[in-house]
Amino acid sequence: MTTQHRSETFQKAEIAKIASKFVATASVEKRHQALTMIKQQIQVYFDKILEANNQDAAVSREKGVTDAYLDRLTLTPERLNSLITMIEDLVQLPDPLYLIKEQSQRPNGLIIKHVTVPLGVLGIIYEARPNVTVDTAALALKTGNVILLRGSSSTIHTNRALVSAMQEGLHNAGFPKEAVQLIEDEDRTALDDLCHARGLIDVLIPRGSEKLIRKVTDQAVVPVIETGAGNCHVFIDSSADPDMAINIAVDAKTQRPSVCNACETILVSADWFEEHGMNLITALQAKDVVIHGDPAVKKCSNKVLTATEEDWKSEFLSLDVAMKVVTDINEAIDHIEHYSTNHSESIVSNDSDHVKRFFSMVDAAALYHNASTRFTDGFEFGYGAEVGISTQKLHVRGPMGLPALTTTKALIQGSGQTKA
Repeated sequence: MTTQHRSETFQKAEIAKIASKFVATASVEKRHQALTMIKQQIQVYFDKILEANNQDAAVSREKGVTDAYLDRLTLTPERLNSLITMIEDLVQLPDPLYLIKEQSQRPNGLIIKHVTVPLGVLGIIYEARPNVTVDTAALALKTGNVILLRGSSSTIHTNRALVSAMQEGLHNAGFPKEAVQLIEDEDRTALDDLCHARGLIDVLIPRGSEKLIRKVTDQAVVPVIETGAGNCHVFIDSSADPDMAINIAVDAKTQRPSVCNACETILVSADWFEEHGMNLITALQAKDVVIHGDPAVKKCSNKVLTATEEDWKSEFLSLDVAMKVVTDINEAIDHIEHYSTNHSESIVSNDSDHVKRFFSMVDAAALYHNASTRFTDGFEFGYGAEVGISTQKLHVRGPMGLPALTTTKALIQGSGQTKA
């Protein structure tokens, strides 16, 4: 810890470890009071937060970032109000701590209870999206955890404003303001230090590009919950209702294209495409979607670009989509298996056998039948908000809400039992 970079990260992690003891033992009423005070301070500093975000957005525009990236970092009044509503909803949810997950009595009379407890100190590494700053901090406090936030330089002014408001709310509620901290150092050394703060940080959760996530998972000696990129597919089966299929595909691609649960590839059964393919293409193009198609799709419109191998792999995060005509469900499943990031996959079909096969054969955190992939979200799953969407299989998978930020502790009640 000889450099300033290490000093900030490790010093804040050490303080967070101390604060975690207070937060973990605070009653649910106290935790809810802290969340309510945070909500009030965000309301007080509403305009200042938006001003800070406008400053970040202006700098990013000058740098020539993509529209998708700009959308992710922008806080509108509506989006900021939705964060306030999220906190209100979170307070109404049941307390996730000290629930008995399992209880048994052994032949020797020992009573063993497994109860839910906080994870401790969470480290969140993320890019652009300032809503993550509030979502993750609120979820952490609800579950008795504390949090270290390491956002990107593109939202530094917004994150400073948000964290200042939240820390003021914590102070007003009698909580240590260090329960929510922002790592402000923009140097890569700060990220490296987070990855190596074993013993101080209990869990790291990276959110952002595949490059960022891979860097953290490859480098960290702290346990990591991996959130993955979203190369999500919609498969339109031969039996799909035409109107439903088109509505789902258009929604999955265009409702908000810059997020990880947006559809990036549409696979279409040849039989269905022959009769309804042009309607699907027209509907997408009416929403300004640029289609990267295979030869069968390209024949339908001179506006369709030729799909490359890279397009099948791409998480566009924009109004671009890859489209392929497949012979049957088996070819669709093979394509998904090869290119999927195991995030969210959807089948539009009225064939129950095909749906059953799709659900059993496709490996992903969330599988949909006759619905848009856009519902893979903590709020939509009833969690109030989310820390991220896990695409790994251990501890948690899918949207990570309150249960994902707890672990268990075994409490054993005896009456004098000894091993000897």
